[in-house]
Amino acid sequence: MTVDMFRHYFGYHFAENRALWDKQIVTLSAGAFTQPGRYSRGSIHKQLLHLIEVDEVWFCGLRGAEFPPELDPTKYASFDAIRAYWDAVEAMMRAYLDTLNPYIIDSTPLQNEDKDLRVWQVLLQVVNHGTDHRAQILRSLFDLGQKTTSQDYIFYAYTNKIKP
Repeated sequence: MTVDMFRHYFGYHFAENRALWDKQIVTLSAGAFTQPGRYSRGSIHKQLLHLIEVDEVWFCGLRGAEFPPELDPTKYASFDAIRAYWDAVEAMMRAYLDTLNPYIIDSTPLQNEDKDLRVWQVLLQVVNHGTDHRAQILRSLFDLGQKTTSQDYIFYAYTNKIKP
């Protein structure tokens, strides 16, 4: 994959995160948002925070930055607080993506058990992880009676062409 392909793929990730938020999450009552669930992270609230947190942790690792503390659901209880934090994480991710070049994509900047992973593998993992957790959130929303939509990458690709 080229640098532009990765940026395009993350455009999809950011667009699907935003669509989930704008079309689904902000319409929930506080009770529905925090209602305990039996799968994965539990409530939609906790699933969403996990999605944000994991994006941030991987990109901190790629940047060689200190890992952030685990997100406290009580600190990020309001939609405004969550959105502000998520916007900051996305801005950090976009800034990193702007620095990509072929050398960086094939490098191995991580430490510990991830030391053999190349940047391109981490980038694919981040989007894949996001798709997984958005699907879990969409299922929870469906169970709450909301109409949900597809998050297939191809629909993003149809309307967001890569420039030659």
